[in-house]
Amino acid sequence: MTRGNRRTSTRSTTILGVTALAAALTGTGLPATALTTAEQAPRTLRVGPDRALTTPSAAAAVARDGDTVLIDAGTYTGDVATWTQDDLTLRGVGGRARLRAAGQSAQGKAIWVIAGDRTTVDRVELSGAAVPDANGAGIRAEGAGLTITRSWFHHNQNGILTGADPTSDIVIRRSRFFRNGAGDGYTHNLYVGAVRSLTVTGSYLAAADVGHELKSRAASNTIVGNRITDGDARASYSIDLPNGGSSLIAGNVIVQGPGSENPALISYGAEGLTHPSSRLWVVNNTLVNRRTSGTFVAAATGSRVRLRNNLLVGPGDLSNLAEVRAAVNRTVGLGQFVNPAADDFRLRPGSAALDRGVRVPKRWQARWEYVHPAKQVRRPVVGAIDLGAFERR
Repeated sequence: MTRGNRRTSTRSTTILGVTALAAALTGTGLPATALTTAEQAPRTLRVGPDRALTTPSAAAAVARDGDTVLIDAGTYTGDVATWTQDDLTLRGVGGRARLRAAGQSAQGKAIWVIAGDRTTVDRVELSGAAVPDANGAGIRAEGAGLTITRSWFHHNQNGILTGADPTSDIVIRRSRFFRNGAGDGYTHNLYVGAVRSLTVTGSYLAAADVGHELKSRAASNTIVGNRITDGDARASYSIDLPNGGSSLIAGNVIVQGPGSENPALISYGAEGLTHPSSRLWVVNNTLVNRRTSGTFVAAATGSRVRLRNNLLVGPGDLSNLAEVRAAVNRTVGLGQFVNPAADDFRLRPGSAALDRGVRVPKRWQARWEYVHPAKQVRRPVVGAIDLGAFERR
């Protein structure tokens, strides 16, 4: 109780300080715009069971553009919200802030509907989103620009679902998406609409329920240094870029499980090459097929595909395209890796993949490596480049 009172007192003091400043400005005859500026300055709002704002939805009701909302670690059950403000930062403190839908949704869409522009979400966990149209999401992103870091999305119909906005850039770093999907093939771990760009690094995407692990209609895609694995799930494509776009898939471990509903790991342009660019670079990935057959990279006719320095594990064709440009993509056995049963595909000493890679233009290099769970490090330069997702130190 004492801690709660002290926090409330601090917040009250802050509000009184702003009021006093406003009064002082008015008393000195300064223009009214000065008062308006003081009132609209970005604030830090604290959320938690012992605070004046006890739930994230309470903060959503009073937040202003530019505010930072710090949410105490803990579980907020059945609390859903629509965030309309621009330039918000929503951050869990002391651990993850866990939002569990428990049958509730904002606007019949998601646990959080983010309608404002340039929002950052950090250390938040969203789970259990389900709505009658089977399109519920942990986050429904309707504004332009969303950055997600250190956050978890699981057991939702969609982990994140975004709208179509050609001015929007979606950035996801060091986050986890697992067990999302409604089991209908139309809902996915991560589903990004026709935005300007998507960047996913240092993240873990796993066990989508029938849908794709990652689906993006973005005009530009950068998917580097992640682990994407089906596990025991009946997922479909590991990566689906249905409309093409200028895309780099590099430094990832991608594991298609034996129960996958689709034989291709990476699909490009399956619904038509509608973007100005049809260029795809697939570089220094470790691609593992645990089905009895398949295709590692399936691309639509007319795609400009470059495949460099990838390791292929398991049966299947490298690509369905005869005109694909490929160099040094090698099929190897499981004995080349540290612990493939646990999806640890770092190279063992003496591996046939060591120092066998070819040079790649700087723009298309694999600059990051995945570190489990959900982290990333810079890929080092140690002699000639190794094949696959990891450079042996």
